[in-house]
Amino acid sequence: MEKIGVFCASSNNLEPVFYSEAGRLGQWIGEHELTLIYGGHNQGLMEAMAQGVKSTGKGIVVGVIPKTLIDRGTVSECVGIRVPTEDLTDRKMWMMKLSDVMIAMPGSVGTLDEAFSAIAQNAIGLSDKKIIFWNVNGFWNDLFALLDGLKAKGVVNKPLEQIIMKADSFEELTEILEKL
Repeated sequence: MEKIGVFCASSNNLEPVFYSEAGRLGQWIGEHELTLIYGGHNQGLMEAMAQGVKSTGKGIVVGVIPKTLIDRGTVSECVGIRVPTEDLTDRKMWMMKLSDVMIAMPGSVGTLDEAFSAIAQNAIGLSDKKIIFWNVNGFWNDLFALLDGLKAKGVVNKPLEQIIMKADSFEELTEILEKL
């Protein structure tokens, strides 16, 4: 495992703990001389994480960026390698293709869209990549309750435990990553 794909918020309106944890993950990626594959935006958790990687002087930051964001000038200066895409659908496909594992940090509908696309790809056998939901401050608790409800209703064909992992702390997250 060398390339870690991360789906996360580009919002600047979250609690400070989310930015510090994103930066912490970025530093861990950099310190381990790994590659961050992410959306390339210069705001929110995306920027905090990229700055974390860059602060180590190690690691690689790959921004997979829709042309509209490039045109708006909202690409992070931390991006070392740009992968321009046509749109968000193209971006998530490239992020999944380039990554060895996917992490879903706190985020909104874009993060959910990306994470669920990765889950669906795995569920139907187009990918074997794991998706780790980093449950910072219980952010994903409601989502896991929903998924448990889907399993209870019998609509889940492939056991989600074969696809999805949950990390409730930074230590759990890095332990999972080190085992992959």
